[in-house]
Amino acid sequence: MTETGAMNEEGGRRGRRSGEGTEAGQGGIRLVGRLADEAATRDLAALLAGAAEPGTTFLLEGPVGAGKSAFARAFITHLRRHHGQPPEEVPSPTYTIVQTYRAGPLEIWHADLYRLCSPDELVELGLEEAFETAVVLIEWPERLGELRPSGAVTLRLEPMGENARALALTLPAALAGRLAPRLAAFGLERNGEGTGHA
Repeated sequence: MTETGAMNEEGGRRGRRSGEGTEAGQGGIRLVGRLADEAATRDLAALLAGAAEPGTTFLLEGPVGAGKSAFARAFITHLRRHHGQPPEEVPSPTYTIVQTYRAGPLEIWHADLYRLCSPDELVELGLEEAFETAVVLIEWPERLGELRPSGAVTLRLEPMGENARALALTLPAALAGRLAPRLAAFGLERNGEGTGHA
C-alpha cells in the first residue's frame, strides 16, 4: 500500500473525460437491483474485479455508510488473492485521498475525494494518467468535475435497512455483454425490474 502524493512530472496526462450526460446516455447499460447483505456486496466486487484491466475505472457513488469502502476493500482483496498475493489492509483513504496497491501486474488506485478541495489536486496526484494505466476505484466521484472519465463503471449504493443495499450499476455495453450471464445471478435487470441477490 502506498500513499500517492508526488507531483506527476508532466502535470498529469490528459485523461478521458465524460463531457456532458450520464454514462447510460453514452452507450452504457444501467442495471438496478438489491444486494441483500455484505456477502452479496463482496460477490459483486469479486465479479467486477475479475473483469478489471488497466484503464478500467469504477466510480462508487452513495451517501456515507452506503458500503463504498467495503466494496473497494473486497475488490482489492479479490484481485490480490487472484494473483497469489496475501491480504493487505485496505483502509478508506479519506485523509490521504489516494492509496495505491499492486495485484500481480496490475496497479490499483483507490481514491476517496470527500475532502478534496479542487479537482486540480488530482492532476498533481497523477490520477488522469492512472485512468489510462491502472485500475481505479473512486469514492465520491461527483467531485471529479470535468475529470470524470468516460466509459467508467458506475455503482450507486443506497442503504436499505441494516445490511441490504439498493444498487444501480452502469457499465459500458461491451462489458455488460461479457458479464451478463453472471450478473443475472444477482437479479439485476434493466428498467428497475431486478429482484436482488440474496
